[in-house]
Amino acid sequence: MRPLNGMSVLALGGAADGALARLLTSFGAQVTPVQLPLANELPRADFLIEDMGLAALRRAGLTREQIEQINPRLIHVSVTTFGSEGPRAEWRGGELIASAMGGTLRVTGDVDRSPVKEALDACWFHADMVGAAGAMAALVELANTGRGQHVDVSVQEVAFSRNVNGVLVWQFDRRKLHRVGGALNYGRATVRCIWPLADGFCFHTLMTGRFGAPANQALSDWIDEAGLPNPLRGVDWTRYNRSTLDPQTRREWERAIEAFFSTRSRHEISTDGRRRGINATVVAEPSDVLADPHLEARNFWASDANGKRKPARFVAMKEGSQLAPPARSNTRVSERLGPLKGLRVLDFSWALVGSITTKVLGDLGCDIIKVETRGRPCLSRIDVQVNASRADSFDDKPWFAHLNTSKRSLALDLKLPQSRDVLDPLLDWADIVVENFSPGTMAKLGLDYASLQKRNPGVIMVSGSVFGQTGPLAESWGVDGTGAALSGRTFLTGWPDRNPVIPGAVPYGDVIVPYVMAAATAAAVDHRRRTGKGCHIDAAMYEICVQQMHDAITAAEHGKRPTRNGNDDPKVFHQGVYATTGDDQWIAITVPSQSDWDRLCAIAKLSATPRDAEPALKAWCLEREAHALMEQLQTAGIAAGVVQDIEDLIEHDPQIATRHALMNLEHPLLGAFGHVRTPITFSAAVTSPYRAPSIGEHSIAIASDLCGLSASRIEELERLGVFR
Repeated sequence: MRPLNGMSVLALGGAADGALARLLTSFGAQVTPVQLPLANELPRADFLIEDMGLAALRRAGLTREQIEQINPRLIHVSVTTFGSEGPRAEWRGGELIASAMGGTLRVTGDVDRSPVKEALDACWFHADMVGAAGAMAALVELANTGRGQHVDVSVQEVAFSRNVNGVLVWQFDRRKLHRVGGALNYGRATVRCIWPLADGFCFHTLMTGRFGAPANQALSDWIDEAGLPNPLRGVDWTRYNRSTLDPQTRREWERAIEAFFSTRSRHEISTDGRRRGINATVVAEPSDVLADPHLEARNFWASDANGKRKPARFVAMKEGSQLAPPARSNTRVSERLGPLKGLRVLDFSWALVGSITTKVLGDLGCDIIKVETRGRPCLSRIDVQVNASRADSFDDKPWFAHLNTSKRSLALDLKLPQSRDVLDPLLDWADIVVENFSPGTMAKLGLDYASLQKRNPGVIMVSGSVFGQTGPLAESWGVDGTGAALSGRTFLTGWPDRNPVIPGAVPYGDVIVPYVMAAATAAAVDHRRRTGKGCHIDAAMYEICVQQMHDAITAAEHGKRPTRNGNDDPKVFHQGVYATTGDDQWIAITVPSQSDWDRLCAIAKLSATPRDAEPALKAWCLEREAHALMEQLQTAGIAAGVVQDIEDLIEHDPQIATRHALMNLEHPLLGAFGHVRTPITFSAAVTSPYRAPSIGEHSIAIASDLCGLSASRIEELERLGVFR
């Protein structure tokens, strides 16, 4: 299913080669690279995508007013470093600058070296996926209003939005996360994740509570079988909490895990380790990705004009076989604001991927009912990361609050057959069902797509998982770091003379996949409007991470071997991250061309070539204060950005403040605090997000008002424990 078949996209400037263009192509749109002026092309286009921004377009002679006059139905998407509005909208930028100014660069790399960028175009790819969600939401609103609009995305703000952990530990505890190489910093705990093998590296992490208990026990058993010292023996893993474990105990465990992994090979991890169910994944090179039988089995690849393979789809979309019934008279009646208002979502999400997907849909206007249970609460409801939270409460976690705005909560024990009294009416009510359980779980509950479609023919089901719903690895374990490890992202992040580092000490796959899922959902809504058919959307984190690695994968297909290269970028004349005055203060500088380099040389009195000038450039930067130097270089037209930490971003960044990247919402237990907004700015649509719910906060109202249950039946279900 290709929901944008027949639609036309104009791709201006560098957008023609970007991920947004590739995603729209995978959805079936015809993408045409164009240059200014656009007088002949604009009237017939459905979308315009560009990486210039409104100010640059105005200087080139094309204003938003002219675009709206020429084609009032056009959906126009700008993805730029700082966004189209705000005091820094016209600053020079690029991938490295966005990473520095957005806070992701600050927490990536080894502590004894400069921060190091993630592999390839990580921040820009993320922003392109956000742009896709915004574009598809605008397409849904277009059908309701007849009005196109401008969708504005700032790569800096999108990068900032990833750093939820950093935001909350600063807001509540005034602590900061730091780069820790091959580990992840969870606020209270730093957990090592990259381990040398006998012939390479693997990604492995001990997961909290019941979610991680079987895998943690499997690793302990394997260490015992190997006859190595094992301080993990006898641990009650159901009680393990990564945030509260004594640091000295963690160090002892990690020494034992390191000694064990050093005796294992990549082959053993991918075969025996997978069979045992330990949470470990080989850190793959791009050539390994090309040889992966799982991707082959899922028909992931396409061929270019020369017969070489390239990543094809972003999600798999299977059209339903039945026509939806006529629209309900009250389908569009909603008090919500946003381009997706009137759409009803039944949300079975858990942890990050599903939760952020439905946060995006909810923030953009959907009516979301989150189905959860106290028997297996979301990890973000139990992980104690700040001092304001307690282990015995499900409702005082700011992490959950950030990830679950604009939702109502229904506590429901799906294991009890009586829960269907509540659930079945909601299955009829829903336009969309979202889930990110392990593949097969929904089928066990009688909630797979085939079952849902029989009951609700036009339903759109959205499934997110690490490996997808089909293929030999479909039911295998995986988390955010799994997608990074298997796709080549981890292997290509770091310095050529050192081990790879975690590509972003903030989640990546977990926050990229939701925007792809949201984009596909909105596209499917428009497809259903035109065809009467729903669909099943199958989003695999692994495949989307491979899409981010597109250039490295295609290079490997052409016989090259991409390697780690620190902060260098072969498409940029020169760039780097340089220490400035102060403790751990840095500035990123990007000079795309020789003329930019000549201008920098004149300012800093450098020699002619980057190689000869590098020592002098380092010394020059080290004598200067980072923010003053950034202002000086930007005034001279040179792309530069301070490597900002979370305090810089929240307390001092005028662009982040102008874009309202944090929205202040009142929380019943935590008080008012800034929540990360869905980072899309619409020129016409108005959104109105609201706070996340307490667990089961709306159960009785939903059972009564939406499910039509009597007060006596609701009371009976309460006694049976259905609303648990």
